[in-house]
Amino acid sequence: MGGCVRDGLLGLEAKDIDLEVFGLVCEDVLKLFPGADTVGKSFGVIKLGNVDVAFPRRETKLGQGHKAFAIASDPHLTLTEAAARRDFTVNAIYQDPLTGEYLDPYGGIADLRAKVLKNVSGHFAEDPLRVLRGMQFIARFELEPAKELVEICRRMTPEGLPRERLFDEWQKLLLQGRKISRGLEFLRATGWVRYYPELAKCIGCEQDPAWHPEGDVWNHTLECLDRMEKGDIVVALAVLCHDFGKPYCTKFDPEAGRIRSLGHDVLGVKHTLNFLKRLTREERLLKEVPPLVQFHMAPYSYYRSRAGDSAVRRLSARVVRLDRLLKVAAADNTPPEAIAWLEGAAERLDIAQNAPKPIVLGRHLLALGMAPGPAMGQDLKALYEAQLDGRFFNLENGLELWYNMHSSSKKS
Repeated sequence: MGGCVRDGLLGLEAKDIDLEVFGLVCEDVLKLFPGADTVGKSFGVIKLGNVDVAFPRRETKLGQGHKAFAIASDPHLTLTEAAARRDFTVNAIYQDPLTGEYLDPYGGIADLRAKVLKNVSGHFAEDPLRVLRGMQFIARFELEPAKELVEICRRMTPEGLPRERLFDEWQKLLLQGRKISRGLEFLRATGWVRYYPELAKCIGCEQDPAWHPEGDVWNHTLECLDRMEKGDIVVALAVLCHDFGKPYCTKFDPEAGRIRSLGHDVLGVKHTLNFLKRLTREERLLKEVPPLVQFHMAPYSYYRSRAGDSAVRRLSARVVRLDRLLKVAAADNTPPEAIAWLEGAAERLDIAQNAPKPIVLGRHLLALGMAPGPAMGQDLKALYEAQLDGRFFNLENGLELWYNMHSSSKKS
């Protein structure tokens, strides 16, 4: 049942298998497989390797959130009754593993062929997480939401969903979505974009049509997401957030005779962090995404000025990985010659995937008799800046520079 059947009908390989067993309860199966993983037993599910074995169950909504349900297994439910608790018709298709016969009580096969996403029943509204599941399904399988689905989602609210569950759905959208723009348009159509104000403010934020014929910042962001190279959540989040600063600084410049958004790259950092903190506690993302937003225009400006090696090294140190910055810039429609120029510089300096590592470390200064403390930290920072400037390339010359720094300070 569920995703493995849907994926099979789409010609996709299913990673996990979901079985629903009628006429039995958990204990009956555990007698046959006493070593089964019973961590989900309270929800009527046990695991046998990569196979989830579920039992027909009745669910009663008790309160807010996607976990506020009373669940009671009922082996005597009909297949149609059991399928009614599922979210979408395309996920309510069953296949008999012995005969290969499809059992499709809610017309999911026809909807899959028509590329339409429909809710199975009014029970859909009992779990708010399903709105975001709809968002990522629409993007992954390039579906169109049915009007009834949009209407029911408009009446739903997040009900305090935990950020971890929200982020799971956003990751699927950004990493697996073939047409991410469709998923976000669903978010807009259902009104759920209001729960992400940084995104909502992009709607209607005008841009100079000479540079952005696609329209407002919302349309531009969607085009960038569809264009970006998939597979890296850091890059995907940076592309999603890269113009979050524009709604706060966009205005018509009468002298230039056009719309401008001066400083939006720096302003975007604050709003990116606000957005991310509502989705995740993952420190890596909170650290690595904002610099890509702040410097997303650097590849073009560095190309135009033909920035020197020290400037490229400093840029690499700020964004952690230049290859990611180049992917964000490419999604932002930066001219390919600018991408190629900075890519060549990064490869020549061997800093495409890693910022330059400090050559002189604290242990080296300790060995020379320097006491740990703020002064050592200042020296290490000054030495790293000198390294980025290309004033030394090995430990011996770095320590010589440190010695000269202190010799000159003693003389003065």
